[in-house]
Amino acid sequence: MVDLSLETRTAQHPREQALVLEFEQVGMQDVPLVGGKNASLGEMIRQLSSQGVNVPNGFATTAYAYRHFIESAGLEAKLRELFAELDVDDVRSLQKVGRQARSLMLQTPFPPDLQDAIADAYHQLCKQYGGPETDVAVRSSATAEDLPDASFAGQQETYLNVCGLQGVLEACHRCFASIFTDRAISYRQTKGFDHFEIALSVGVQKMVRSDLAASGVMFSIDTESGFKDVVLVTAAYGLGENVVQGAINPDEYLVFKPTLKQGFRPIVRRRLGTKEIKMIYDEGGSKFTKNISVSRSQREEFAITDEEVLQLARWACVIEDHYSQVRGVPSPMDIEWAKDGLTGDLFIVQARPETVHSQKAVNILRSYQLNERSQVLATGRSVGGSVGQGQARVIQDPSKITLFQPGEVLITERTDPDWEPIMKKASAIVTNQGGRTCHAAIIARELGIPAIVGCGNATESIKTGQDVTISCCEGEDGHVYEGLLSFQVNEIELDTLPKTRTQIMMNVGNPDEAFNLAAIPADGVGLARLEFIIANQIQVHPLALLYYDQLEDELARYKIADLTKLYENKPEYFVDKLAQGVGAIAAAFYPKPVIVRMSDFKSNEYANLLGGRQFEPHEENPMLGWRGASRYYDDRYREGFALECQAMKRVREDMGLSNVILMIPFCRTPDEGRRVIAEMEKNGLKRGENGLQVYVMCELPSNVTLADEFSEIFDGFSIGSNDLTQLTLGLDRDSAQVSHLFDERNTAVKRMVQHAITTARACDRKIGICGQAPSDYPEFARFLVEQGINSISLNPDSVLKTILEIAEAER
Repeated sequence: MVDLSLETRTAQHPREQALVLEFEQVGMQDVPLVGGKNASLGEMIRQLSSQGVNVPNGFATTAYAYRHFIESAGLEAKLRELFAELDVDDVRSLQKVGRQARSLMLQTPFPPDLQDAIADAYHQLCKQYGGPETDVAVRSSATAEDLPDASFAGQQETYLNVCGLQGVLEACHRCFASIFTDRAISYRQTKGFDHFEIALSVGVQKMVRSDLAASGVMFSIDTESGFKDVVLVTAAYGLGENVVQGAINPDEYLVFKPTLKQGFRPIVRRRLGTKEIKMIYDEGGSKFTKNISVSRSQREEFAITDEEVLQLARWACVIEDHYSQVRGVPSPMDIEWAKDGLTGDLFIVQARPETVHSQKAVNILRSYQLNERSQVLATGRSVGGSVGQGQARVIQDPSKITLFQPGEVLITERTDPDWEPIMKKASAIVTNQGGRTCHAAIIARELGIPAIVGCGNATESIKTGQDVTISCCEGEDGHVYEGLLSFQVNEIELDTLPKTRTQIMMNVGNPDEAFNLAAIPADGVGLARLEFIIANQIQVHPLALLYYDQLEDELARYKIADLTKLYENKPEYFVDKLAQGVGAIAAAFYPKPVIVRMSDFKSNEYANLLGGRQFEPHEENPMLGWRGASRYYDDRYREGFALECQAMKRVREDMGLSNVILMIPFCRTPDEGRRVIAEMEKNGLKRGENGLQVYVMCELPSNVTLADEFSEIFDGFSIGSNDLTQLTLGLDRDSAQVSHLFDERNTAVKRMVQHAITTARACDRKIGICGQAPSDYPEFARFLVEQGINSISLNPDSVLKTILEIAEAER
């Protein structure tokens, strides 16, 4: 072996003719030299280490080294001869050509000078990390990868836990050959890249011992909605390949970037994954790595701490800000991270541009809507926000992918890059395993087709040849429906919408839909109901958590124990879940106002929550009974209201979402209003402190006739047209016998609304409406504008058409 150090070798040749370069020697300008992956690692080591971002060191073989290998062995002519026979749309032809090309590469030895250069660089890396056979990851990095419109992610091979020079040389050789994997050939052809113009660099990077801890993927953007103000972090035990490949369902977290940068702790969503297996080192075995089962107790815990989630999210912000500055355009990033189980340190091991939402037109709002429903065959995490249809094709083994026909719906356990030649022909994809950052999810987004991942049983519940509809337009959960259902696609150019003087806000109940709804051009949220979050995401009566040990209903005790298994303190379950739900809505519309109505269940609705019957009275007419404000200061519910207040305090003060305005429902008298304000202050929510505003629902005749007195207690009003109509006309809106009389356009109701607006404006208080009427009746919306209302809050599907109506009324 020629005894030349890496520094000497590099100094003797121009950079363009260096065979190997250390990561510290390259940056983003060197993508043609070392590929996107390696250039990015060098960029972060050089530019972001000073900001605390940890990146393991290593080195890269160059594009020149790859071409030197090809030319010295005369391989190009032989490869071109092989590719002359290729029909990329014929899976068998693709497999044959790919197999022959890889075999040709592997049978050709590296030239001696390339072997020497790799050996020198590896020995220096071993010296740096203090081990004669340092464990490394060996990853392929194509010179055309990580472009903003072509990710090339996973097209070539990666080898983990490679030890010793011989192992490194073999892994580098296999990486070179992997430029001709079937999926890479297919992908290049689809994207219009010349197979012989692209070169391959190999990155050799010190391994992070995440096999002893955890790892995952994060995006500096919400991968489903394209909402750019959150970091999505996924985490699982062991090495990160299982997360990337979708072999497991990882934990997921969403962190809100704007207030994170201000020093707050805005984790607005946590979701526990199943994490059934983890990849570890195969110590003394025949392979580099192996998968083992994760214990039940570990599966039922989050893989990393909140502090680690926040640290990773901060790094994601630093990385995104740097790359946005380098590129001169906003650059959401796709980042892989790992935690070292020996030291407890976190590391970034890869970073590349996000390639889906960053390429979408931002001025067109496209939404999908199912017109009918049928039997649900499978449910999982929705990916893509659209609808797909076709005949199902269940494929369990990649050797059977030749059976797949264009336009079918692919149903499988999980996908990896070997499946990509058929994925691009699918109308939709459904997998048993995987989370929002798995391979199937990433490729489906890039292809613009819907996918449902992590279903668990899709390959059993769906049969080949069955007509199915894949719906990803109903929130976080995606559903596979039987049959070909009718659906519609709505598009609107946002640039054409007029600006109104009247604020147009939205009614939002489901936090899972908030980031999608944020794309609609509204001025904030006029009504966020706690009831939806409590009923759907918490499911438990707050007093049943406070007095769990005294619960008489054994079945309720069992169900509550299961729901709260992650919480030592059961009331904390209520506070945490409620704070996350409201936090997600507040983050989606930040810094615009988000008016959150405190709980307004009736006693019969509270009784239907787990454990609720023990704490609720029986009322003949719950609609007019113990609801809203009257509960909050009552000894029978005061402690439950305190939990609501703790959650809102956490949203405003810990998460930094001070755009939340609180609103009190069904407040019958000014004196009751004062008692509620005092109760909130006892629980740390003092009106005026940290900018806290408190509104009151204007839904009772007393709220209208005493609007001047309520103005002395509250900062604003929101008209609830449903209850106001009911109580003005003296009818039960749920009664079929008198439902024909229920009409918000009745003169008596309109006079009440008119009086409320006039009085509120005279008292210098804001007043809006959050009821159903302006969504249903354009003429009622015009009436409100004429009266000088400040804001109108609408159901999401009514916002765009009502903007046009109101603009016309204002003209």
